[in-house]
Amino acid sequence: MSNSAWPGFPEGASPTKELFKYVPQLSLDERERRWSAVRSEMARLGIDVIVLVANDSFFGMGAVNLRYLTQVGSVFGGYAVFFADEDPIIWNSNQPQMHRPTNPYLGTQEWVTDIRINQGVAEVASEIRSRGLEKSTIGIAPFSSTLVTIPLIFQAEMEGLKKELPEARIIDAADILQNLRRIKSAEEISLLTNAAQIARKAVNAMIQSARPGMTEAQVYAEMLKAQIVNGAEPSVFNLISSGPVDHNQSEIWHLLHGAEQPANPTLRPLSDGDVVISEFHTEYGGYLAATEFSVYVGRKAPEKLKDLWKVAVECLDATLEIMKPGKRLEDVWKAVRKPVERAGMDFVELGFHGHGMASPEFPTVVHRPEMGGPRSMCGEGIEDVEIEEGMVFGNNIDIFNPNWKMDVGCMYGDMVVVGPNGAEPLVHVPRELPESI
Repeated sequence: MSNSAWPGFPEGASPTKELFKYVPQLSLDERERRWSAVRSEMARLGIDVIVLVANDSFFGMGAVNLRYLTQVGSVFGGYAVFFADEDPIIWNSNQPQMHRPTNPYLGTQEWVTDIRINQGVAEVASEIRSRGLEKSTIGIAPFSSTLVTIPLIFQAEMEGLKKELPEARIIDAADILQNLRRIKSAEEISLLTNAAQIARKAVNAMIQSARPGMTEAQVYAEMLKAQIVNGAEPSVFNLISSGPVDHNQSEIWHLLHGAEQPANPTLRPLSDGDVVISEFHTEYGGYLAATEFSVYVGRKAPEKLKDLWKVAVECLDATLEIMKPGKRLEDVWKAVRKPVERAGMDFVELGFHGHGMASPEFPTVVHRPEMGGPRSMCGEGIEDVEIEEGMVFGNNIDIFNPNWKMDVGCMYGDMVVVGPNGAEPLVHVPRELPESI
């Protein structure tokens, strides 16, 4: 329904474009680049239409495929139908008040103009039938990543489409989007650079607020504030932990890697001798900057903690040195881990993972196979995959010294972009361990 159809609006009234000045935009040229690439893959695979499925799963990343092709990514979820030769249609939010007097996304992007109330997969199927595509090949593309494949939550969409379109051939098309997201364009790298610049402000907020008497929740809030007031989206991905470096050996603290919500943030006040560790995302225009950082609360950090920090910096430097186009993944992760092996230390994560609209994206190598977890994150089967220009990676440098403390470590990491001559950091995290004074 057009805006002029609502009572009280003059003929020809349309959604305001004033917000375009304040919301990150991707150009129509970028839209055409993506749409052409997807349509080329559709033609190659014999796919007539792609149904994009979005929800708020996995820290809000469940909508990235829909957002990648439309610039619309709602926490309310929804669907989009992407055609081989016509503009897409979006069904966004099933709450009618979110569409009145106009859908807000009509005033924040110019890629898609047909946005409707989400009334379920049956209406999506009805639109496909109305275009004579009820016997076509339909690709379904929910969010997927190294960690998340098509989960059970999407079985309903798959079964619903099969019921509504029994003569259609319905296949998984998530890999099309994941593969295209792997190499970033100049516009994408620009958004990631902006995200990284805001991430550095969040690091500064972490350093400044990690003081005795401040609670973990206050540090978290200051980091989030630094992001939002500088233009970032309110992403709540902040795996933060804090606790005393020296503590009773009968107690085991979670100080090797930050905890997830709701295990953080807590109202525990920080004290002299604490360490605060964090892995967080800063989201700008839908793109995530990866950052890992640690702060010591006190005037003089233990030398053993400083030694961990020094080795972590060496791991980052090794990443920048070897991560060049044409390098094999196995050669890269082995080089990144050499400083830890040389120092007789160990890690819970040490490697890198693709970064962009989601995290972790392909390729990802952060664990050893014997550590458990998803085999896809251990490098198995992707040893010979080559680094390419335009890839962006987050570093996971989460190390500890088993000969010192088994439950206290250092988290450190930047986000890097691979250029023609090598990798460059984007966040520029400090190279010295901060100590509160």
